[in-house]
Amino acid sequence: MKIYETATAPNPRRVRMFLAEKGLLDQVEFVQIDIAKGENLTPEFVAMNPMKKVPVAVLDDGTALAETMAICRYVEESHPNTPALLGDSAKEKALIEQWLRWIDFYLMTPVGMCFQHTSGYFKDRMNCFPDYGQDCYGAAEKFFAFLNEQLADKPYLLGDKFTAADINAFCTVSFARVVKLRIDDDQPHLQAWFDRINERPSAKV
Repeated sequence: MKIYETATAPNPRRVRMFLAEKGLLDQVEFVQIDIAKGENLTPEFVAMNPMKKVPVAVLDDGTALAETMAICRYVEESHPNTPALLGDSAKEKALIEQWLRWIDFYLMTPVGMCFQHTSGYFKDRMNCFPDYGQDCYGAAEKFFAFLNEQLADKPYLLGDKFTAADINAFCTVSFARVVKLRIDDDQPHLQAWFDRINERPSAKV
């Protein structure tokens, strides 16, 4: 399998951490795409992913999979003897999916929109609205506080078990630093959770 990615972007990092936790990194060839230069806009890349986003996984049979969690789901299902990061029981799978949706809607999207609309990184290909970007900053800031509350009495988002929900939240909290959003001093539970995950080998990929 090949994965087309931009190593500094948060979504590809989510996939790399997922693969690392399963011990599968060495089975994947990574191809770097320079999104600043628009390499994701070329006809060759668009043929793999018409949404023009990274990452994209190309399977051995040539099938192209876009979207972070679609790639992770494929890896989970095709390697059943590796640690389950998307849940074992029906209830656990549903709870992880709930958290994945919350993280995407209420954290990743606001952080991403804040970055795009306040940094001007993609101003050559989109209209930027700094006020909207700043409003998104506030939404992400509120979710940091929510995470701190949720982690008050447990080591991981689902309790004692580390899952893909932790990976996605961790990568997004890390990426939020590009918009100068950091864990506040009055969020000790969030900080302890972040430090706990940061010590895992997968956090270094």
